[in-house]
Amino acid sequence: MNIEMIRAAATRIHGHALRTPLLNSGFLDEIAGRRIWIKPECLQHTGSFKFRGAYSALSALDPVSRANGVIAFSSGNHAQGVALAARMHGTSAVIIMPSDAPQLKIDNTRAYGAEVVLYKRGGEDRDEIGDRLSRERGLTLVKPFDEPEVIAGQGTTGLEIAQDANAMGITNADVIVCCGGGGLTSGIALALEADAPTLRVRPAEPEGFEDVARSLRSGVIESNAASSGNICDAIITPQPGVIPFPIMKRLCGPGLVISEDEALSAMAQAFLRLKLVAEPGGAAALAAALYRPDEIQGDDVIVTISGGNVDPAMFTRALEQL
Repeated sequence: MNIEMIRAAATRIHGHALRTPLLNSGFLDEIAGRRIWIKPECLQHTGSFKFRGAYSALSALDPVSRANGVIAFSSGNHAQGVALAARMHGTSAVIIMPSDAPQLKIDNTRAYGAEVVLYKRGGEDRDEIGDRLSRERGLTLVKPFDEPEVIAGQGTTGLEIAQDANAMGITNADVIVCCGGGGLTSGIALALEADAPTLRVRPAEPEGFEDVARSLRSGVIESNAASSGNICDAIITPQPGVIPFPIMKRLCGPGLVISEDEALSAMAQAFLRLKLVAEPGGAAALAAALYRPDEIQGDDVIVTISGGNVDPAMFTRALEQL
C-alpha cells in the first residue's frame, strides 16, 4: 500500500467521483475556538466517501472478474458505493447487509441495482453466506477497508485535502477523520505524508466502539466487545483492519472519542451553519473538533463529514438538539 497506488486510483476515478471542497463557517469556528475546514464527502456520489474506494476497486479488476460480478459486506455506505460502481461498470453486485441496517441504506442499495441479501447480526454468519454465494456465482469480494485498491480510492480524499490546504496556506493542522476499519483514515494519512507532511491525521470514533483509539495507545489491534448498539453505525467495526492499522500506527496521532449526543449536535450544526446533511457516524470528526477542543492543537483543524445517509427520524432527532 503506497502513494503510487493512490495516485493511480485518482487517475482512474477522475471524472467519475466528485471533487469535494473545503468549507468553512465562522459560526462553527466560534464553537471550536479555531478555524474548522470541512471536507463534505456527504456530497459525494451515494452520499459517502465509500464510492471512491468502490470505484477504484472495480476499475482495477481484470475485465473477466469484473464481468462475473462482485460481492460485498456492508451496513450501508460501502454497499451503496459498490452497487453504483458496479452499475457504472456494467456488472452485477450482491450486497450482504445486516437486517438492522438503516432502511434508507437498504432501499438505496437496491435502487442502485444491487441484489441485497439480509442476515441477522449476531445470529447468522455473514462470512459463510458470502463464501457460499461467491463460490456458487464466481463473484469477486470487494472488502470495505482491508483491500489495497479500496484504501487507494479513499486516499484520493487526502490528495484533495492536501491540494486545498496547501493552496490556502493551512499548515500544522490536525485532520480528523471519521474512522471505522481505517480505510479512509489510512488512505488520507498516506496521501498527506506525501503531499502535506505537516498535517497530522487523527481518527474519531464513538464511545464504546473506540477500537482504533485503544489500538493506537497499546500498539496492537484491539477489538470491540459489541458489534452494534450505537447510532454511529457507519463507523462501527469489530476491530481495525489488518492493512490500515500499521499505516495508522505509523502516521496518526491519538484517537478522539465522541458521545452520541455530540454526534447529534454536530449533525445539527452542520445543517444549520453549512446546510449539510450528515449521518451520526459521518459527523464524528466534526463533533470531535467542536466538543473536544482541548485535545486538538493549532489554529486550524480539518475534518471529514464522511457520509450523509441518515433516516428522517434520526435527522429529526439531531435537529431537536438545536
